Amino acid sequence: MPDATKEAGRTVVVGERELAIGFRLIGLQDVVEVTPENSVAEFQRAMSAGFTLVIATQSIRARLSEAQRAAADASLTPLVVFVPTPTGEFEVESIEALAKRVLGVTLSVAG
Repeated sequence: MPDATKEAGRTVVVGERELAIGFRLIGLQDVVEVTPENSVAEFQRAMSAGFTLVIATQSIRARLSEAQRAAADASLTPLVVFVPTPTGEFEVESIEALAKRVLGVTLSVAG
């Protein structure tokens, strides 16, 4: 796990091997490779480690308890973004839902 004393603006990625390799290849240093057995614990550790942004896979989100999911969805510091699992199904958050969660505003289209 990366050092818990991170300066503002740091991003951590928590995910399966394929995702971890991809983010390491583009130069991100704070990457935590997880297995199904340790994914929830590593995600919770990343949430409390002082990062500004936590990027995690949908498969981790699926393993979280309802309370953990609600806390991650409501969190602004760190902001949590779930990305598709490299090998399978995913759930896409709409722009409207993201704006409501992050900014607290509802988007509507005038027409």
